[in-house]
Order: sequence, then structure tokens, then C-alpha cells
Amino acid sequence: VQLVESGGGLVQPGGSLRLSCAASGFTFSRYAMCWYRQAPGKERELIADISGAGGNTHYARSVKGRFTISRDNAKNTVYLQMNSLKPEDTAVYYCNARPAYWGQGTQVTVSS
Repeated sequence: VQLVESGGGLVQPGGSLRLSCAASGFTFSRYAMCWYRQAPGKERELIADISGAGGNTHYARSVKGRFTISRDNAKNTVYLQMNSLKPEDTAVYYCNARPAYWGQGTQVTVSS
């Protein structure tokens, strides 16, 4: 089983990034997928999730209206489109195949 995140980096406030998480080694479409983040000195928090077929999504209040989770089951990939980024979005972002599998994380830094 492998989950590999990509797309992180340094972006200015107000900018956008799209994270990707490529999955392998399990039946991707059977799993709800989640994005978590962990800022320095803080607990890991769930920020978005999406059902196996992609029809249901949920967001944390802190990102609702700015972030969009989506998935392509043909590509075994889940995405997180992040718009209107703020410095407080700075964190390591992890994807998770609920509940069992985790990626290694990708750093997102929002700074001018």
C-alpha cells in the first residue's frame, strides 16, 4: 500500500495550490479519502473528506469555501484544490485512506 502526496510548496497569501495523492496497493474506490494537516506545535486536524464514489464531501470550518476535495477513481488519485491561501494554512498536509493508510505528507508554506 502506498499513498504519495505531491504539489506542496511555498505560495504567497491569496495564492492557490493543488495537492495530489496517488494511491496504489488497495482498491481505491472502496475507501473514503481524507486530507489532514498538521501545523508546528498543533495536533493533526481533518480538513476534508470524500466518499468512495465521490458524491459526498465534508470540510472543516477553517477551509470551507476555499478548499475543494475531489477524486478520480480511474487514476487512483485524490486532490485538494486550495484557494485564497492564508499564512495559517501553513502545515504538512497528509492524505489518508480512512482509516488505515497514510501518506508521508507534503509541506505547504504560505508566506510573503
